[in-house]
Amino acid sequence: MLGRHTAAGRRAALTALGALVLTGVTTAATAAPPPAPASTAAQTLGADRPPAAVVRAMERDLKLKPGQAAERLVNEAEAGARAGRLRNSLGKRFAGAWLRGATSAELAVATTDAGDVSAIQAQGAKAVVVKRPLSELKAVKEKLDKAATGANTRDTPVWYVDVPSNRVVVQAVKRSAATAFIKAAGLEGKGVAVRVSATRPRLLADLVGGEAYYIEGTARCSIGFSVTKDTQQGFASAGHCGSADDTTTGFNMAQQGAFEASTFPGKDMSWVSVNSDWTATPDVKGEGGQRTQVTGSVQALVGASICRSGSTTGWHCGTIEQHDTSVSYSEGTVDGVTETTVCAEPGDSGGPYISGSQAQGVTSGGSGDCTDGGTTFYQPINPILSDFGLVLKTAAAQGGSPAPGDNGTAATWSAGHVYEAGATVTHAGVRYQCLQSHQAQGRWAPGATPALWQRL
Repeated sequence: MLGRHTAAGRRAALTALGALVLTGVTTAATAAPPPAPASTAAQTLGADRPPAAVVRAMERDLKLKPGQAAERLVNEAEAGARAGRLRNSLGKRFAGAWLRGATSAELAVATTDAGDVSAIQAQGAKAVVVKRPLSELKAVKEKLDKAATGANTRDTPVWYVDVPSNRVVVQAVKRSAATAFIKAAGLEGKGVAVRVSATRPRLLADLVGGEAYYIEGTARCSIGFSVTKDTQQGFASAGHCGSADDTTTGFNMAQQGAFEASTFPGKDMSWVSVNSDWTATPDVKGEGGQRTQVTGSVQALVGASICRSGSTTGWHCGTIEQHDTSVSYSEGTVDGVTETTVCAEPGDSGGPYISGSQAQGVTSGGSGDCTDGGTTFYQPINPILSDFGLVLKTAAAQGGSPAPGDNGTAATWSAGHVYEAGATVTHAGVRYQCLQSHQAQGRWAPGATPALWQRL
């Protein structure tokens, strides 16, 4: 079904997830003075001080030896900055970047020109020469996205850009369905690969308990990340949780707030404003009720580790498989989500994903379970912040209030804007180019954060 959910249909499918608790900190968000330039990307992103709950879950789920989880997080932070610099220098020849190894020690960067190999290696990365640039692969996927608006995608539930293999992949229940979908998109003979799988992703939602918020007094869903909009506090969650103006109550059934905006299908994002009884915090709830704090929203690379919080299954970790994935649920198609190897089960819908202490997204759906393993998809957080003009609540104070729909193209750098990799800004009379997609914070001015910005 490609039509939008009715409110009743959504509510019948939803559940609770104890994720981010809104209590206990002040409401003000003020810009902190910029610190001295960080010597490493790990220091900028807080990867050198990983949350204990994240480290324990990574060691368990990724089967890492003591010390490897902390090493991995540092390597991933450093690799993100190096990949960003190479993306900017390679320009149209850039074909993607990804991580490999138990501790993410190997960064691979792809190019369409063999002449770039030495420059890539000089950045400590493995050079991979391929035929198609990332921009071409994204254009192919966009044709599939367009074809999906008029096609029945029940038997072709997932399609994505597979960066390591330098191709676009359609996952289908049967090969004939994939062939028909590819033909409808006008991509016959264009190198689109087919992966046959009986798996059909579903929205991860039901009426299993846990710390929750309730929609219209009936359905339950999960808080993702605390946010603010000007002086208004609230939280981000999945779009299939409710429609604009639906009212919410908290886990304790006290009056809480209302959905200010919701997008589903197409995207799977929403935000709820809360009343003065609730206060936004940067906390994410982990195992045993312990909390870990979010410090930013720098997007992690393919292959990076990632952990998810859910009331049904608790803390679980895995790796990022690919960004910019499209998923056709029975309720509608969602584009631009990220696929992971993290397991999840009904009741985990809407909860937060973090990489180290960096917010990544909110649970959309998936397949499998946490007994035999599974796959999940999350709606990235930066598009939620950008589309709805929100500021992520982080452990360090920040300033700024982005305009709705801001895409990071502001000529002058400003805290609160969401900047995509490759965007250029001016700060203190100097031009910079963005290395990694993120929402700017007061302490992350370009001159002080070489992990996020490259001076031009």
